[in-house]
Amino acid sequence: MVSDSGQLYTMEGVAAGIIMLLTVYIVISTTSIYTAGDTHIPDMQLEQLGSDVLAMMDTQNTINDTKSDLESFICANDGAGFKNMFLDHCNMVTSGPPDYLNMSANVTYRSGDDIKEYRFVEPPSDGSWTGRESAVRVTRWVQLTGNSPGIPGAEPSRHRAVLVEVLLWRA
Repeated sequence: MVSDSGQLYTMEGVAAGIIMLLTVYIVISTTSIYTAGDTHIPDMQLEQLGSDVLAMMDTQNTINDTKSDLESFICANDGAGFKNMFLDHCNMVTSGPPDYLNMSANVTYRSGDDIKEYRFVEPPSDGSWTGRESAVRVTRWVQLTGNSPGIPGAEPSRHRAVLVEVLLWRA
């Protein structure tokens, strides 16, 4: 004979099965969530790339050189040459398409008791800079030796340190 207690065991088994399936779904779905902490990694890589390029440009090419490329660009106020060399080094790849990067740069210096700044490289005017890009800031202190006519208001033959600040972003 069949009694009502058999139905209770069947309903209990179905409920337990649903609970187990729901638990498996929750466990699997929580392990594949994209965390917000991973979003800063490309920015850190871009910042490190810019920092490495500035450090490389601030290193003399040979032992007989008196100035590094970065120091020469600043002393001559050659923002276009600086931009070309900086982006060439940043966009250098061994295979695949190049990484299209854009930049702008400022130079901050001390003149007397005042701290002054001037735009060394203008942001591109082709519409690729809207201000909403995820730009990183890369800075480097550069030691200028001797005459620096590219620095407005600089005293001749005075050693000084200037801050080169580059904003770097992917286009």
